[in-house]
Amino acid sequence: MLDNTRLAAIAATLTLTLAPAASLGGTSPAVPAVAPQAAAAVSAVAAPVALPAPTPAPEFGLHEHEHGHGSGLAPGQTADDFRAWLSRSATNRAQLAAFEDRLEAEGVSGVVPVWQLVRTSSSWRQCGAEPFEVAPADKWDNIVTTLKFVRDKVEPAIGKVEALSAYRNERLNACSAGAPKSAHRQFFALDLTPVQADVTRERMIRGICAAHARGGNVYRAGLGFYSGKRFHVDSNGFRKWGPDGSGASSPCVTQA
Repeated sequence: MLDNTRLAAIAATLTLTLAPAASLGGTSPAVPAVAPQAAAAVSAVAAPVALPAPTPAPEFGLHEHEHGHGSGLAPGQTADDFRAWLSRSATNRAQLAAFEDRLEAEGVSGVVPVWQLVRTSSSWRQCGAEPFEVAPADKWDNIVTTLKFVRDKVEPAIGKVEALSAYRNERLNACSAGAPKSAHRQFFALDLTPVQADVTRERMIRGICAAHARGGNVYRAGLGFYSGKRFHVDSNGFRKWGPDGSGASSPCVTQA
Protein backbone atom coordinates (compact mmCIF):
# COMPACT_ATOMS: atom_id res chain seq x y z
CA MET A 1 0.00 0.00 0.00
CA LEU A 2 1.28 3.47 -0.86
CA ASP A 3 2.17 5.68 2.16
CA ASN A 4 1.03 9.29 2.46
CA THR A 5 4.42 10.68 1.35
CA ARG A 6 4.36 8.75 -1.95
CA LEU A 7 0.74 9.72 -2.63
CA ALA A 8 1.62 13.37 -2.14
CA ALA A 9 4.56 13.08 -4.54
CA ILE A 10 2.40 11.47 -7.23
CA ALA A 11 -0.26 14.16 -6.83
CA ALA A 12 2.37 16.88 -7.21
CA THR A 13 3.77 15.28 -10.34
CA LEU A 14 0.33 15.06 -11.93
CA THR A 15 -0.33 18.70 -11.11
CA LEU A 16 2.91 19.78 -12.81
CA THR A 17 2.24 17.60 -15.85
CA LEU A 18 -1.35 18.75 -16.48
CA ALA A 19 -1.04 22.44 -15.54
CA PRO A 20 -1.10 24.91 -18.47
CA ALA A 21 2.18 26.62 -19.29
CA ALA A 22 1.07 30.03 -17.96
CA SER A 23 0.47 28.59 -14.50
CA LEU A 24 4.04 27.32 -14.41
CA GLY A 25 5.48 30.78 -14.78
CA GLY A 26 6.30 30.34 -18.49
CA THR A 27 4.79 32.09 -21.43
CA SER A 28 2.14 30.59 -23.70
CA PRO A 29 3.45 29.57 -27.12
CA ALA A 30 2.67 32.10 -29.80
CA VAL A 31 -0.13 31.16 -32.19
CA PRO A 32 0.79 32.05 -35.75
CA ALA A 33 -1.54 34.50 -37.38
CA VAL A 34 -3.63 33.09 -40.24
CA ALA A 35 -3.80 35.15 -43.39
CA PRO A 36 -7.35 36.20 -44.37
CA GLN A 37 -7.11 34.26 -47.65
CA ALA A 38 -6.04 31.08 -45.84
CA ALA A 39 -8.80 31.50 -43.27
CA ALA A 40 -11.36 31.81 -46.05
CA ALA A 41 -10.01 28.66 -47.69
CA VAL A 42 -10.20 26.71 -44.44
CA SER A 43 -13.73 27.95 -43.87
CA ALA A 44 -14.75 26.88 -47.37
CA VAL A 45 -13.35 23.40 -46.84
CA ALA A 46 -15.03 23.01 -43.49
CA ALA A 47 -18.43 24.23 -44.70
CA PRO A 48 -20.86 21.36 -45.40
CA VAL A 49 -21.54 20.69 -49.06
CA ALA A 50 -25.22 20.94 -49.97
CA LEU A 51 -26.33 17.72 -51.67
CA PRO A 52 -29.59 17.25 -53.55
CA ALA A 53 -32.25 15.40 -51.59
CA PRO A 54 -32.37 11.72 -52.58
CA THR A 55 -35.32 10.70 -54.70
CA PRO A 56 -37.57 8.49 -52.59
CA ALA A 57 -37.88 4.92 -53.81
CA PRO A 58 -41.29 4.10 -55.32
CA GLU A 59 -43.38 2.46 -52.67
CA PHE A 60 -44.45 -1.13 -53.24
CA GLY A 61 -43.47 -1.01 -56.91
CA LEU A 62 -46.01 1.65 -57.87
CA HIS A 63 -43.73 2.94 -60.64
CA GLU A 64 -44.36 -0.18 -62.68
CA HIS A 65 -47.42 -1.13 -64.74
CA GLU A 66 -49.95 0.94 -62.87
CA HIS A 67 -52.94 -0.21 -64.90
CA GLY A 68 -54.28 -3.07 -66.92
CA HIS A 69 -53.41 -3.33 -70.61
CA GLY A 70 -56.61 -4.54 -72.26
CA SER A 71 -56.46 -7.49 -69.93
CA GLY A 72 -59.86 -7.42 -68.26
CA LEU A 73 -58.56 -5.78 -65.08
CA ALA A 74 -61.53 -5.28 -62.78
CA PRO A 75 -62.61 -1.75 -61.86
CA GLY A 76 -61.41 -0.67 -58.42
CA GLN A 77 -58.02 -2.42 -58.60
CA THR A 78 -55.86 0.30 -60.17
CA ALA A 79 -52.81 1.90 -58.57
CA ASP A 80 -54.90 4.81 -57.29
CA ASP A 81 -57.37 2.38 -55.74
CA PHE A 82 -54.45 0.60 -54.09
CA ARG A 83 -53.15 3.87 -52.63
CA ALA A 84 -56.57 4.59 -51.16
CA TRP A 85 -56.79 1.08 -49.68
CA LEU A 86 -53.32 1.37 -48.20
CA SER A 87 -54.00 4.76 -46.63
CA ARG A 88 -57.08 3.53 -44.79
CA SER A 89 -55.21 1.16 -42.49
CA ALA A 90 -51.85 1.14 -40.74
CA THR A 91 -52.30 -2.63 -40.46
CA ASN A 92 -52.45 -2.94 -44.26
CA ARG A 93 -49.20 -1.00 -44.57
CA ALA A 94 -47.40 -3.04 -41.90
CA GLN A 95 -48.52 -6.37 -43.36
CA LEU A 96 -47.52 -5.38 -46.87
CA ALA A 97 -44.10 -4.15 -45.72
CA ALA A 98 -43.48 -7.46 -43.96
CA PHE A 99 -44.57 -9.38 -47.06
CA GLU A 100 -42.23 -7.31 -49.23
CA ASP A 101 -39.36 -8.06 -46.84
CA ARG A 102 -40.04 -11.79 -47.19
CA LEU A 103 -40.01 -11.61 -50.98
CA GLU A 104 -36.72 -9.73 -50.89
CA ALA A 105 -35.22 -12.32 -48.54
CA GLU A 106 -36.27 -15.06 -50.97
CA GLY A 107 -34.77 -13.25 -53.96
CA VAL A 108 -38.06 -12.66 -55.80
CA SER A 109 -38.74 -9.04 -54.93
CA GLY A 110 -39.62 -7.06 -58.05
CA VAL A 111 -40.51 -10.00 -60.29
CA VAL A 112 -44.02 -8.57 -60.19
CA PRO A 113 -44.69 -5.26 -58.39
CA VAL A 114 -45.66 -6.23 -54.87
CA TRP A 115 -48.78 -4.07 -54.84
CA GLN A 116 -50.20 -6.23 -57.65
CA LEU A 117 -49.64 -9.36 -55.55
CA VAL A 118 -52.41 -8.26 -53.20
CA ARG A 119 -55.09 -7.91 -55.88
CA THR A 120 -57.83 -10.34 -54.96
CA SER A 121 -60.48 -11.42 -57.47
CA SER A 122 -62.01 -9.70 -60.46
CA SER A 123 -65.33 -10.51 -58.77
CA TRP A 124 -64.43 -8.68 -55.55
CA ARG A 125 -67.18 -6.08 -55.91
CA GLN A 126 -69.96 -8.53 -56.77
CA CYS A 127 -68.86 -10.64 -53.79
CA GLY A 128 -68.77 -7.73 -51.34
CA ALA A 129 -65.06 -8.32 -50.72
CA GLU A 130 -61.94 -6.14 -50.64
CA PRO A 131 -60.11 -5.32 -53.89
CA PHE A 132 -56.78 -5.92 -52.14
CA GLU A 133 -55.75 -8.29 -49.35
CA VAL A 134 -52.39 -9.46 -48.02
CA ALA A 135 -52.32 -13.24 -47.81
CA PRO A 136 -51.78 -14.77 -44.35
CA ALA A 137 -48.09 -14.99 -43.49
CA ASP A 138 -48.17 -18.80 -43.28
CA LYS A 139 -48.95 -18.89 -47.04
CA TRP A 140 -46.23 -16.49 -48.23
CA ASP A 141 -43.76 -19.28 -49.01
CA ASN A 142 -46.25 -20.76 -51.50
CA ILE A 143 -45.96 -17.88 -53.94
CA VAL A 144 -42.14 -17.91 -54.00
CA THR A 145 -41.76 -20.81 -56.45
CA THR A 146 -44.51 -19.38 -58.64
CA LEU A 147 -42.63 -16.09 -58.87
CA LYS A 148 -39.42 -17.96 -59.72
CA PHE A 149 -41.23 -19.70 -62.59
CA VAL A 150 -42.50 -16.33 -63.82
CA ARG A 151 -39.00 -14.84 -63.58
CA ASP A 152 -37.09 -17.76 -65.09
CA LYS A 153 -39.49 -19.07 -67.74
CA VAL A 154 -42.49 -16.85 -68.42
CA GLU A 155 -40.84 -13.43 -68.72
CA PRO A 156 -37.99 -14.61 -70.96
CA ALA A 157 -40.71 -15.89 -73.31
CA ILE A 158 -43.16 -12.95 -73.39
CA GLY A 159 -41.59 -10.08 -71.43
CA LYS A 160 -42.80 -8.45 -68.23
CA VAL A 161 -46.20 -9.40 -66.88
CA GLU A 162 -48.79 -7.79 -64.66
CA ALA A 163 -50.59 -9.65 -61.86
CA LEU A 164 -54.38 -9.30 -61.99
CA SER A 165 -55.41 -11.68 -59.21
CA ALA A 166 -53.54 -13.48 -56.45
CA TYR A 167 -54.73 -14.59 -52.99
CA ARG A 168 -58.44 -15.19 -52.39
CA ASN A 169 -59.80 -15.89 -48.94
CA GLU A 170 -62.21 -18.78 -48.50
CA ARG A 171 -65.40 -16.76 -48.83
CA LEU A 172 -64.23 -14.79 -51.86
CA ASN A 173 -62.91 -17.93 -53.53
CA ALA A 174 -66.27 -19.65 -53.16
CA CYS A 175 -68.14 -16.59 -54.43
CA SER A 176 -65.77 -16.40 -57.41
CA ALA A 177 -66.66 -20.00 -58.33
CA GLY A 178 -63.21 -21.20 -57.38
CA ALA A 179 -62.57 -24.84 -56.51
CA PRO A 180 -62.47 -25.56 -52.76
CA LYS A 181 -58.77 -26.42 -53.12
CA SER A 182 -58.06 -23.62 -55.56
CA ALA A 183 -54.40 -22.66 -55.88
CA HIS A 184 -55.52 -19.06 -55.35
CA ARG A 185 -56.96 -20.05 -52.00
CA GLN A 186 -53.54 -21.21 -50.78
CA PHE A 187 -51.63 -18.38 -52.54
CA PHE A 188 -49.88 -20.61 -55.04
CA ALA A 189 -51.57 -18.93 -58.03
CA LEU A 190 -51.40 -15.75 -60.05
CA ASP A 191 -53.55 -14.61 -62.94
CA LEU A 192 -51.29 -12.63 -65.25
CA THR A 193 -51.26 -10.67 -68.50
CA PRO A 194 -48.39 -9.48 -70.70
CA VAL A 195 -47.39 -5.85 -70.25
CA GLN A 196 -46.14 -5.37 -73.81
CA ALA A 197 -49.03 -4.36 -76.05
CA ASP A 198 -47.53 -6.10 -79.10
CA VAL A 199 -47.73 -9.54 -77.48
CA THR A 200 -50.73 -11.16 -79.15
CA ARG A 201 -52.73 -14.00 -77.63
CA GLU A 202 -51.21 -16.39 -80.17
CA ARG A 203 -47.66 -15.33 -79.35
CA MET A 204 -48.43 -15.50 -75.61
CA ILE A 205 -49.77 -19.05 -75.84
CA ARG A 206 -46.92 -20.23 -78.04
CA GLY A 207 -44.22 -18.74 -75.81
CA ILE A 208 -45.60 -19.79 -72.43
CA CYS A 209 -46.54 -23.29 -73.56
CA ALA A 210 -43.01 -23.86 -74.84
CA ALA A 211 -41.54 -22.57 -71.57
CA HIS A 212 -43.90 -24.75 -69.54
CA ALA A 213 -43.02 -27.84 -71.58
CA ARG A 214 -39.27 -27.24 -71.24
CA GLY A 215 -39.01 -26.55 -67.52
CA GLY A 216 -42.37 -26.33 -65.83
CA ASN A 217 -41.96 -29.66 -64.07
CA VAL A 218 -39.00 -28.28 -62.06
CA TYR A 219 -41.31 -25.61 -60.60
CA ARG A 220 -44.36 -27.88 -60.31
CA ALA A 221 -46.01 -25.32 -62.56
CA GLY A 222 -49.67 -25.34 -63.44
CA LEU A 223 -50.76 -23.43 -66.55
CA GLY A 224 -54.18 -22.38 -67.79
CA PHE A 225 -55.53 -19.77 -70.20
CA TYR A 226 -58.60 -17.57 -70.07
CA SER A 227 -60.09 -15.41 -72.80
CA GLY A 228 -58.06 -12.55 -74.21
CA LYS A 229 -54.53 -12.25 -72.86
CA ARG A 230 -55.16 -13.43 -69.32
CA PHE A 231 -53.52 -16.63 -68.11
CA HIS A 232 -52.97 -18.53 -64.85
CA VAL A 233 -49.79 -19.96 -63.36
CA ASP A 234 -49.18 -21.68 -60.04
CA SER A 235 -46.67 -24.02 -58.42
CA ASN A 236 -49.14 -26.53 -57.02
CA GLY A 237 -48.51 -29.40 -59.45
CA PHE A 238 -47.14 -29.78 -62.98
CA ARG A 239 -50.16 -29.77 -65.30
CA LYS A 240 -52.02 -27.78 -67.93
CA TRP A 241 -55.67 -27.42 -68.77
CA GLY A 242 -58.13 -25.80 -71.13
CA PRO A 243 -61.77 -24.72 -71.14
CA ASP A 244 -63.13 -28.04 -69.90
CA GLY A 245 -60.44 -28.45 -67.25
CA SER A 246 -58.60 -31.22 -69.05
CA GLY A 247 -55.09 -31.29 -70.42
CA ALA A 248 -56.40 -32.30 -73.84
CA SER A 249 -58.29 -29.01 -74.21
CA SER A 250 -55.30 -26.86 -73.24
CA PRO A 251 -54.31 -24.30 -75.89
CA CYS A 252 -50.82 -25.80 -75.53
CA VAL A 253 -52.31 -28.85 -77.28
CA THR A 254 -54.90 -27.29 -79.55
CA GLN A 255 -53.17 -24.10 -80.65
CA ALA A 256 -49.47 -23.92 -79.75
